[in-house]
Amino acid sequence: FPELHAAVPGLPLASSRVLPGIVLRRDFAAYCPTDGELRALLVTEPLRPALTAPGVEFVVDSESQYQASLRWIANRTEALMKRLQSNNVKLLLSSAKQEEVVIYYAKLYGVSVVECLSSEEMALIREITGVSPYTPFGDNMDREITETAVVTFCQPLLLVSKRCVHIGFPSVCAFQPHCLILCGPVDGVNEQHAAALREAFTMLQQLFKTVEQ
Repeated sequence: FPELHAAVPGLPLASSRVLPGIVLRRDFAAYCPTDGELRALLVTEPLRPALTAPGVEFVVDSESQYQASLRWIANRTEALMKRLQSNNVKLLLSSAKQEEVVIYYAKLYGVSVVECLSSEEMALIREITGVSPYTPFGDNMDREITETAVVTFCQPLLLVSKRCVHIGFPSVCAFQPHCLILCGPVDGVNEQHAAALREAFTMLQQLFKTVEQ
């Protein structure tokens, strides 16, 4: 329930509504408008490639070596974005904070980025889509991108002064995600309404379990 509702203070209760899909309460790190169905990739780590393996010290002896290292990072990042583009991946959903080089090439190749997703949000998206996070780097950066999620729409959503991300997913199970936009004059009223609704949903859930049994 916490990931499937958004409380919006400062508006009358009558402004409350139900939206298809899910609402992520953060702004795009990069937004590239697109029409029609697209593919999304889930990641849980920074996409900027590391120069060495964990626990291995990397020593730079000169400015030219440092610049060469930056070029190598940029080239590897650009190559990844080209691969995403060729696989029709136009949305990155990341639990990690991505670095500027990743955001730069994402914008260049038309890939929107939403970062710093919580573990609960990532778990919800995985449940809805049935896909697992992708690890692009390592021994084989060129391995095939197989687990991508279908996204029916991806767009900004403004809730009063808060910029959010609104995403539509066709669920792989019977559950069809919708998000409750719960409006009220102040936070306290919203919290009371949210608690009452959650209790009502819990009661209905228990009732249907009893009927099924």
